[in-house]
Amino acid sequence: MSDGEPHIKSEKRGRLGLLTLNRPKALNALDHGMIRGITAQLQAWAADDGIAAVAIRGEGPRAFCSGGDIRAVQQAMTASSGEGFDLLRDEYRMNALIGSYPKPYIALIHGICMGGGAGVSVHGKYRLADASLSFAMPETGIGFIPDVGASYFLSRLPDEMGLYLGLTGSAIGLDDALEFGLMTHAVAQEDFEAVIAALSEGKDFTPFVRKRQAGALAPHRKRIATLFSASSVEAILERLDRDGSAFAGETASTIRTRSPTSLKLVFRQLREGRALNLEQCLAMEFRLASRVLPSHDFREGVRAALVDKDRNPKWQPSSLAGVSDVQFFFGALSNELF
Repeated sequence: MSDGEPHIKSEKRGRLGLLTLNRPKALNALDHGMIRGITAQLQAWAADDGIAAVAIRGEGPRAFCSGGDIRAVQQAMTASSGEGFDLLRDEYRMNALIGSYPKPYIALIHGICMGGGAGVSVHGKYRLADASLSFAMPETGIGFIPDVGASYFLSRLPDEMGLYLGLTGSAIGLDDALEFGLMTHAVAQEDFEAVIAALSEGKDFTPFVRKRQAGALAPHRKRIATLFSASSVEAILERLDRDGSAFAGETASTIRTRSPTSLKLVFRQLREGRALNLEQCLAMEFRLASRVLPSHDFREGVRAALVDKDRNPKWQPSSLAGVSDVQFFFGALSNELF
């Protein structure tokens, strides 16, 4: 078992290295100590010839991982501490490590998997998810940007699904996540222990894989591909308004509640991410995050969602028309990520 980091359990089970996120009361949200602990253990197991594969799971019934500890980051920013930047720097480097990991990396996912939860799962080779899955990158709702490598994996989803998810922040279930390639296999949570036992013996997990069904977004896939292929956020909203369907109307209403600055940043970041590798996407996201963290919209978004919980953020500017050129956010840093 791991020493010194109470929210990460690490253990060897035969040929398997098993990590358990152990912060269930916080829905396994990643704090800085957890990020450091995961990174150190992955590095150790990469060099351990006795470990053939690594698996990660979340403790508790509700969540695999609800994301990074955004409130801690916001508090660090309020205190003018560099801890928020340091946390994100270490988290993004951990994401890059997972993406290039030399051994099979298997995430066993149930319940909530959002933000940082995607970062410790999607970049691995296998993502085994239960029917309880609720996957989302909800950052535009708190005045932030989809990070942890989202520029890479969202930009590569078919039929503009990545832009749909990035702009709306909407959650999807197991079947849609499988269809888009965010998850690789459907496995019931009740079979996770059996999967771990098989992996510990160097065996395959495929006997536990279940068939997938059509997802809730399947009827809207062609519509999303058409509407979200527009050349700007404003043009997407115009197409949604003209479409006239209930789905388009609900989608447009959702987007209009998000931070206008975040929407503009997400549109550009996902378009640019298509031509970048994972490390380049993470480096771009670190530049963006370094400029967004001190901003009004991030402070206001966290206040409305996590502090006062009134769900009524007052964005500045309050409309897309008021957002000036976002080039500043993408500019090089004096201290780059890699």
